[in-house]
Amino acid sequence: MIYTNQQFVRWDDIDAFGHVNNAKYLTYIQEARFLWSPLLEMVVAKAEVDYLVPIYVGGRFYDITLWVEQIGNSSFTLGYEVIGDNGVVHAKVKTVQVAVSMETKKSRPLTDSEREFLKQYLKA
Repeated sequence: MIYTNQQFVRWDDIDAFGHVNNAKYLTYIQEARFLWSPLLEMVVAKAEVDYLVPIYVGGRFYDITLWVEQIGNSSFTLGYEVIGDNGVVHAKVKTVQVAVSMETKKSRPLTDSEREFLKQYLKA
């Protein structure tokens, strides 16, 4: 299953070059990830972004799709696409998330319920 969320590109997301600033893409996927799973206690250990087609137009919504690519012992990999009009893929993103204990602030194994949740979005 793939999760889809819409993120609004604000006019001030556009930089001096007339396109969305590269760092904003990570903000868009962060917001989508939080809405997808606000209860998972996780941190980003790695992020990779392939910028494919610049976004030149602000003041509108773009789709963020999200899926699970891999589930490890204490981490999992998410894939994303930032999609605009007519299915144009503006960026492909991959992040590695690590489950953390909010008490110790250290990594911990994924729980059985977290694994079950993640498996729902595992892309074959």
